Amino acid sequence: MTKAILGVSAYYHDSAAAIIVGGEIIAAAHEERFTRIKHDASFPIHAVRYVLEEAGIDYESLDAIAFYDKPLIKFERLLETYHAFAPKGLPSFISAIPVWIKEKLFMKKMLRDELGKLGNSKIPIFFPEHHLSHAASAFYPSPYEEAVILTIDGVGEWATCTICHGQGNQIKILKELSFPHSVGLLYSAFTYYCGFKVNSGEYKLMGLAPYGNHQSKQTQVFKEIILKELVDIRDDGSILLNMNYFGFATGLRMAYDRKWLQIFGIPRRKPESKLSQDYMNLALAIQQVTEEIVIKLAQTAKKITGCKNLVLAGGVALNCVANGKLLTQNIFEGIWIQPAAGDAGGSLGAAYTVWYIDQKNERTVSHQRDSMKGSYLGPEFSDKDIIKLARKYNAKYKLFDNFQELATTCASILAKGNVVGWFQDRMEYGPRALGNRSILGDARDPEMQKKMNLKIKYREGFRPFAPSVLEEDIEEYFKLKIPSPYMLLVVPVQESRCHIAPEGYQSMSMSDRLYYLRSDIPAITHIDYSARVQSVNKDTNPKYWQLINAFKEQTGYGLVVNTSFNVRGEPIVCTPEDGYRCFMRTEMDYLVMGNFLFTKSDQPEWQNIDNWQEEFELD
Repeated sequence: MTKAILGVSAYYHDSAAAIIVGGEIIAAAHEERFTRIKHDASFPIHAVRYVLEEAGIDYESLDAIAFYDKPLIKFERLLETYHAFAPKGLPSFISAIPVWIKEKLFMKKMLRDELGKLGNSKIPIFFPEHHLSHAASAFYPSPYEEAVILTIDGVGEWATCTICHGQGNQIKILKELSFPHSVGLLYSAFTYYCGFKVNSGEYKLMGLAPYGNHQSKQTQVFKEIILKELVDIRDDGSILLNMNYFGFATGLRMAYDRKWLQIFGIPRRKPESKLSQDYMNLALAIQQVTEEIVIKLAQTAKKITGCKNLVLAGGVALNCVANGKLLTQNIFEGIWIQPAAGDAGGSLGAAYTVWYIDQKNERTVSHQRDSMKGSYLGPEFSDKDIIKLARKYNAKYKLFDNFQELATTCASILAKGNVVGWFQDRMEYGPRALGNRSILGDARDPEMQKKMNLKIKYREGFRPFAPSVLEEDIEEYFKLKIPSPYMLLVVPVQESRCHIAPEGYQSMSMSDRLYYLRSDIPAITHIDYSARVQSVNKDTNPKYWQLINAFKEQTGYGLVVNTSFNVRGEPIVCTPEDGYRCFMRTEMDYLVMGNFLFTKSDQPEWQNIDNWQEEFELD
């Protein structure tokens, strides 16, 4: 019988489960998608049940279970850290240690208790190190026989960053940066100080950074302060943090607010308060520092291994602006980034470590494409599921017998300025919606970003949206020569499509810059004339490709706006019911699920198929 290995990540944030069978990824999913609790850290029982069902395997048939880190070493790090910083951190110590002694120190028993809900077999449980799990998640599904692996995050057990060498079925750790000196925690400290939530608001800080003024003296001063007072960056990319300014090692806060106020001259921003130019400039300064560190680390990785390919994982690998800058350095011939680069991806990496490192199975590489299956590894639902949903809510819909007809109709709806929920096939694994649980709009529409942010996503108006572009048309719109299937690269929009910024553009107010018409695809052109690109491959996602191609046939533009199918504060939708409820609670215009097109319209013609089709005849 083919061997099956279950991978689990849990108890910190973004719990997830993944299963590989005979070395093939069969399924993977975040627990939050099932519980509807964003960044759910609980044991991923729903995700585990799903991946087992998807694989057609009962619990007793598993060969091994892998947990994504080593709890005992993490506990050792906590004790040594509290000891090193004593007497600081007593409140944090009193809060954290009893939980460890009662629960986490006995992680194997905790896992056995949770897994006991699925069966009684004593299946072997493995505990690979946290950064090895990250490294495995990046290297093994990549299209490279050999690569240098760079993992950067907050912290695992002790490691905060590793450089590894992957070849065949083996991974060797070459260099390691240890806690508390962490690129991820440095960035998270600025996330905190700029008024966003740590472990979920880092992408907001990244989106805010382009509003910073590159020409401002304040931005330069902020950067100089960071490099002088907070972090010492060595030539090899390793860093030393000045822990006199950071509270995360032993405290309940990321940074010491009073000390930061003294050096930066601005107080910590209160969450949800107005964003001033000061915080935009501070966001830009730390983004530039982070990019500098990432590039130096990549240069060191190349120097010590000579590898022509790089793979990335860890939470910092989700900083797609830094990834885009790294790409332009041309340090490597190939770069591949794990789409579930954060802790959720650790579940997949943990399973891989057992399959390849412990069980020593041979690895076969497809040099044409990675083995992530487009990251479409979550649940899918049948027409019957959708019909049951429609009956339950007495929904208004039309069923299309021909998907091309649906794609053509939906393209016409989008071209008329409507916003469409798009729900197809298997849910995405990782934080990005990649065209199966997406909300779509027309990238040409100057009002689309504002409409989607304020009326549908209910989030901050400054947040940018990403384009989904036909893979074959990437260079027509963006300065990018390679596919970007996982929306993990930010690159410039082609200059030929851009409108020259007026004099004083950098000094304009945030709203004036936000709504300045920067290009002929304004809804996805960010404030600095960049875009976070997702390329859509005809073979990987034929339905999504078909829709965008139909839009191109009607408008001449082979791209659409793509944002995740959720509202602020909620996970991406999983089930048809999640999708329909989100559709009805927002100002979304239409919803497509499978071959069904839903509307909120009370017009009589929606009951008449002929009249309904007539409404959307092509111009």
